[in-house]
Amino acid sequence: METTQPYPQPQLDEPPAPSAPTLPPAAPPESPLPEPRGCLYALSQPPLMLFLTVIAALLGLTSVHDLLL
Repeated sequence: METTQPYPQPQLDEPPAPSAPTLPPAAPPESPLPEPRGCLYALSQPPLMLFLTVIAALLGLTSVHDLLL
């Protein structure tokens, strides 16, 4: 049994032509409404965190004051 190919490939003197340039994948269509953000996003805002820290400190000071007097 012979192992030769039935149709030999022709030898080319020039390099193969470059393939067509590939385009980047298209971006998914954006939804008309922005994605809703949860309450943890709202709690992470610096002004709100500062306000909650001041309120917590005032509550802590008043509770310590009540316990000691």
